[in-house]
Amino acid sequence: MSTTLDFTGQKVIVIGGTSGMGYAIARHVLEAGGSAVVTGRAQANADEAQAALSAHGKVYGLAADLAEPAAVDALRTTLTEEHADATLLVNAAGVFAPKPFLEHTGDDYDRYQAINRAFFFLTQTVAANMIERGARGSIVNIGSMWAHQAIAATPSSAYSMAKAALHSLTQHLAMELAPHGIRVNAVAPAVVRTPIYEEFIPKSDVDSALDGFNDFHPIGRTGTPDDIAATVAFLLSGQTDWVTGAVWDIDGGVMAGRN
Repeated sequence: MSTTLDFTGQKVIVIGGTSGMGYAIARHVLEAGGSAVVTGRAQANADEAQAALSAHGKVYGLAADLAEPAAVDALRTTLTEEHADATLLVNAAGVFAPKPFLEHTGDDYDRYQAINRAFFFLTQTVAANMIERGARGSIVNIGSMWAHQAIAATPSSAYSMAKAALHSLTQHLAMELAPHGIRVNAVAPAVVRTPIYEEFIPKSDVDSALDGFNDFHPIGRTGTPDDIAATVAFLLSGQTDWVTGAVWDIDGGVMAGRN
């Protein structure tokens, strides 16, 4: 069996594919011969990502604010009308804003749940399109190490609750969609250098702040988007045809233990 990934003739939809891990995942699929649909909150972000990724293959950039149910519904319609041929889906969008449990507001809580709601119904649409066409497929959800374990330095109860729910959804969908030849898996990253940290750390300070987490990982460094993308691409591919319902840790050894 060849160990080189080949996505020729396949299209991936990456929800949250305009930056960070989602962007890197789209690039990996493109470089292996596939095409990609990347979504972002604003059309300007989608256009910018589409232009940059186009150097690697055919890309479509779509905009939708996942916190707005009407925008999610419009995106669902577009995915059915224009991209029903997609056989791969990655749910990669996210926000991360650590805050003590006693300080969480309803808006904080709802923000995380809105993303899961969007993932739920976007996945429903993409899976239904695959089933309608009789196509086999693969779905990967970007979960989190925080769903497995609480970290005192980053109190994130609502975020972790939402990610734990996404891990659970992964297993339920794996069971329900297996008869249709659709695999569903998730990955659980630890600290990865992406723009998500700019939510609560000034952009100019992000690198130095994340350097402080290097030793938190037994391997001795924080992750990169490509660290995650390589494994997600593997899970999307036919190389993992007998893997479904799994939640793979990609965390530099954090779940194995601490230094």
